Amino acid sequence: MRVAYGDVHTAAGRILARQGIAVIDAPAQTCCGALHAHAGEREDSRALARRNIAAFEEAAVDAIIVDAAGCGAQLKNYGALLADDDAWAIRAAAFAAKVRDVNEYLAEVAGERLGRLDLRATYQDPCHLAHAQGIRKQPRELLSRVHGLELIEMADADVCCGSAGSYNLTQPDYSDRLLGRKVDAILATGARAVVSANPGCMLQIEAGLRERGSQLPVLHVVEVLDRAMS
Repeated sequence: MRVAYGDVHTAAGRILARQGIAVIDAPAQTCCGALHAHAGEREDSRALARRNIAAFEEAAVDAIIVDAAGCGAQLKNYGALLADDDAWAIRAAAFAAKVRDVNEYLAEVAGERLGRLDLRATYQDPCHLAHAQGIRKQPRELLSRVHGLELIEMADADVCCGSAGSYNLTQPDYSDRLLGRKVDAILATGARAVVSANPGCMLQIEAGLRERGSQLPVLHVVEVLDRAMS
């Protein structure tokens, strides 16, 4: 997310600040380890988890807000990942209990009206948000609070786009088939923008749309909210 969509982090910080939330950086944090886990590198994944737990303990925060669904799913799994590590199991469970997806958190703390943006949009459920974290209604609920935004549901919104962590690299043919179905569903809505909540999905969908000759913008939920509230 930081490399491909740094503006999403900035937008998330601005929205949280508007809600009166003090946004504190944890400078010692590192990669969540999701891609390591996907590749079967469990020990590397556990090592990164320990570093992150220590970094956020030092920051002494009430909640750990994540705007990348894949990272959030991995961070919420730290308790299970380190359950057999006597030195870290309790700390890992306490860490995981604080992790909240930005959509999940904002749906609870944000106001009923989140600005105005005249836009016809469709929402794509990232697998790591809908299936791994069980977060489906909150992004839609937040978008419904934007005056002037028309949300058009696409067919099979929660079917994988083919990115799936590293799946698009390890199984490119199957990944492309899934992407083709997703692009078909998006274009069939007639929407003027696609909204999602995970950088892997956003990169994959944007690539699929551009290959079809479509310049449809692909936005994160917090980018939409930030524009509406600005």
